[in-house]
Amino acid sequence: MKINLLLICSILFTVNINAQTNKYQYIDDAVAKIGALPTLNVANITEAITSKYNESEDKARAIYYWIANNIQIDATATKKLDQRNIDPEKVILSRKATPLGFSLLFQEMCSSVKIRCLSVDGYVKNFATEINEKADEKNHSWNVVQLGTSPNTWYYVDACKASGYLDLKQTVFTKSFTSQYFFADKKLFNLMYYPDNMAWQLGDANTKSLNGFYALPVLANYAMALEVKNPLPITGFIKTKIGVKVNFSFGINSDNTINKISLITGDIKKKGTDIPMNFDVSNGVVTFTYDFKKEETFPLKIIADGKVVFEYMVEVLEK
Repeated sequence: MKINLLLICSILFTVNINAQTNKYQYIDDAVAKIGALPTLNVANITEAITSKYNESEDKARAIYYWIANNIQIDATATKKLDQRNIDPEKVILSRKATPLGFSLLFQEMCSSVKIRCLSVDGYVKNFATEINEKADEKNHSWNVVQLGTSPNTWYYVDACKASGYLDLKQTVFTKSFTSQYFFADKKLFNLMYYPDNMAWQLGDANTKSLNGFYALPVLANYAMALEVKNPLPITGFIKTKIGVKVNFSFGINSDNTINKISLITGDIKKKGTDIPMNFDVSNGVVTFTYDFKKEETFPLKIIADGKVVFEYMVEVLEK
């Protein structure tokens, strides 16, 4: 009897951990089984993937998962900001889209099942070289979804970023699904995005100006996956001296664990040197320090378990 009880408890514990990791797993699995639906139009795809769900949140999740796993970022059009093929039906035919194409497709599919959803244009930073270099024009689009009547019932969604990412030259798309861009943490999202209309900055703003946004560090997709909180330094350009310790810290979701932290420094066109860090995790906060060894200015990547979490620019001066 004791063995059976322990077995039951173990199963329940495992189920609970999985539920905490992704409470939408049952929806994701069901949509994955339905597949790419290559012969259907937008309306029929939406019906096929949402018809079994009653709640708007579940329908929106099904749409998000399907788009992120069946549409890829059009590298050429995104690099050129070419928006000629953003119509949802064109996106479905080509299976490629710019960020605006992703957001318009998500909006169209949500609207067809009576979910209020809007496309939002604005700005993101993807690489350290963009820190303090304000873009000349809007370079990204995402969505806001409303499930109720109060301001607190608006949520962020970005199916484009959830699908994967482009390389530095914006020529190669790498598929890499990120669950947490759906109903994303608002404070974290506001560190990563800046809307052209501040009415669509949900929750508390981290900065009130576009210049202030571009002064922040770059947060990569894995920062969203870890559900990062309160990154320090909060300034994206770190100015220091040889041998002076720089303190780094960031919070993570209590369900996540990190086994290795490393830094990659050097020329942005080269891989750089991977430097393992001695780090501490206490109450969900990761902390470590590093003193830079030579005078130079370079991009810095903070890596957790082999994946980029943050990017900074660092200027090291003589002591």
